[in-house]
Amino acid sequence: MAVSLQFEKRDAKVAPNTLRNAGKIPAVFYGRKQKSTPITIATRDFEKVWKKAGEHTIVNLTNQGEEVQALLHAVDKHPVTGNPRHADFYVFEKGQKLKIKIPIEFIGVSPAVKDLGAVLVKVVHDLEIEAAPKDLPQKLEVNISSLAAFGNVITAKEIALPLGVSLVVSPDDVIASVYEPKEEVVEEVPVDLSTIEVAKKGKEPVEGEAEATASTSSGQAGGALGQAVPGAGKKEEKKDAKK
Repeated sequence: MAVSLQFEKRDAKVAPNTLRNAGKIPAVFYGRKQKSTPITIATRDFEKVWKKAGEHTIVNLTNQGEEVQALLHAVDKHPVTGNPRHADFYVFEKGQKLKIKIPIEFIGVSPAVKDLGAVLVKVVHDLEIEAAPKDLPQKLEVNISSLAAFGNVITAKEIALPLGVSLVVSPDDVIASVYEPKEEVVEEVPVDLSTIEVAKKGKEPVEGEAEATASTSSGQAGGALGQAVPGAGKKEEKKDAKK
């Protein structure tokens, strides 16, 4: 699949924001035998092609009779809005094969997930392949309906590749898998009752302290009694004087 875009040569001294404010996106095309050339493309035209075809798309760049066949290699996007800010186009040679990562689209329903409650793991989200530019697919579909039991996997060699496309990664690389969910077991620590001290009300008297406490209490009671009866000591002194 190929699309066309018109471009204009760009003065590298002009600030990128100035171009963006004018409704143009700064870009560049380059290749092994093609020097780096700064260009601009109308933002609206570029967004239409980008949204329709995505990245890794063959683009015919045209400008007043000049035509360059290139691959939409990379797009720099604004971190907040996601709008394209810059584009890189790789100019390839006729007959040249390209090694490139193609996005994977998972389709179908896994019986292990649906019926057994398995956990689906998507190990990779793109696959590196090699192909001539005209044979490059926009995406690769991976059907997960073959994942029917715990432990099943899908490897790279099981993916149906279009004609003219070959794998770059190992055929045994895992693309997706399913596994049985495991509940976390909380271990309860046994309690040793012999180490627990029971709090008692009051304080147990220590031997020897009980007698001292009783003696002190008796003396304090007598002193308090003498103070409670006024004149008791004086009457005893008068009786002694008469004798």
